[in-house]
Amino acid sequence: MNNPLILAFDTSAPHCAVALLSGDTVIFQTHEDMKKGQAERLMFLLQETLDQHGLSYGDLDAIAVGTGPGNFTGIRIGVSAARGLALGLGIPAYGVNGFDQRAQIRPDKSVQSIAAPRAHRYVRDASGAALISPEDFENKGYTIDPDPTPASLAASIAMVARARFPTPEHSPAPYYLKAPDAAPSKVAAPVILS
Repeated sequence: MNNPLILAFDTSAPHCAVALLSGDTVIFQTHEDMKKGQAERLMFLLQETLDQHGLSYGDLDAIAVGTGPGNFTGIRIGVSAARGLALGLGIPAYGVNGFDQRAQIRPDKSVQSIAAPRAHRYVRDASGAALISPEDFENKGYTIDPDPTPASLAASIAMVARARFPTPEHSPAPYYLKAPDAAPSKVAAPVILS
């Protein structure tokens, strides 16, 4: 297929971002800033995007999703939606991590970095990907480039997926570089009497 129609989205940060790619051209990209509510808004935003272009889910050739690193809950929302849509539609889903998104936007950069909690940075350089402290980031001589807009990140997800299409991939999976902050409760569960 020479001109695949790919619907791409990202919820790995405080936004819902969507892009629609036809062939090699991004024909639409948008985003809505939100700290919470991606799960409630994502499917409506996807449907609005398709409706705006006179399309239906049946017209799609692939789904693409941002897989992180980023917000744990947001990543799970996006990945789950992508896997469910791909399974239901019988089309491939492509997971694209945040480093590949930024490398697609700025291929001249050998180091990609993404903001992380507590002023840390997710960094991918020649030695691999890691979560590093602000001090380590500065000691390595890295600079913080302006972050691309969420809409442009969604568009880059679509373009990376296009480069991989039609080769099928495994189902998208979250791309985590740090352990979750949540921990099991220290309070014992109540005993249930029968």
